[in-house]
Amino acid sequence: MRYEGSVYRPPSEAYSLIVQVTVGCSHNGCTFCNMYKEKQFHIHTLAEVLEDLAEARSMYNYIDRIFLADGDALIYKTEDLVSILDYIRENIPECRRVSSYATPRSLLLKTQEELELIRKCGLAFLYLGLESGSDKILLARNKGATSAEIVLAGQKAKKAGFDLSVTILSGLGGTGLMEEHAIETARAISEMKPDYIGEMTLNIIPGTRLYQERFEGSFVMPQPVEILEETKLMIKNIDDEGALFRSNHVSNYVNIRGTFNAGREDMIRQIDEAIEKNTFKVRHYSNM
Repeated sequence: MRYEGSVYRPPSEAYSLIVQVTVGCSHNGCTFCNMYKEKQFHIHTLAEVLEDLAEARSMYNYIDRIFLADGDALIYKTEDLVSILDYIRENIPECRRVSSYATPRSLLLKTQEELELIRKCGLAFLYLGLESGSDKILLARNKGATSAEIVLAGQKAKKAGFDLSVTILSGLGGTGLMEEHAIETARAISEMKPDYIGEMTLNIIPGTRLYQERFEGSFVMPQPVEILEETKLMIKNIDDEGALFRSNHVSNYVNIRGTFNAGREDMIRQIDEAIEKNTFKVRHYSNM
């Protein structure tokens, strides 16, 4: 199978077969991300993808899940993506779930009918990066989409029948925009109503533009307790009945698990206890 460069996948896809439908990210401009900087975005041909799937079939007797990589497989031409999904259904019938990342742009470029067709053919689960619901933060971090556009993209995915997991990034507004980040992110989540909410904590990576901003002092990373207070404010304001909230990434200071809206108070309690007992994790780097 052909893999180009570093390959990334969500934590929940740890045991999935990863197939690179696209290489890199079609946006690849976020100031906090270095995942695909080594790659020039391009699309593998349908023949190449089917060849990889055929090779995987010959290697593995049982393939439970398939993750279509890299950062934006949904940008693939609809008819070719349908052909990939048809091949999986016919040749890997035991596969229970096919999933991929989706950018706001790729969701907005597809018509509602196209998304419904793709879902019907077997792509069931999408991961969408919101990062923040604040337009001020999204613009500063060069996300490439407004909060309204990301919300609309998520709503289109939900309407088409996809299971939707939305990622948020604590600390992304720095110390100056913590409250706005929490409140506006909660608002956007409440409007999208995803099935899953995954929280990660900002890790400022050398070589990114945000790293330079931090070095120059124009961005100040919140301290761990500030991050936890930001998360608590966000949780207080999310209205997404039945959504599973997970803050169990290695980047997070506290592992939080709960279900909205019934589990809201328990999640807040988890944060308060971590602050009171000083049991949160502290990562290896300190604030500049």
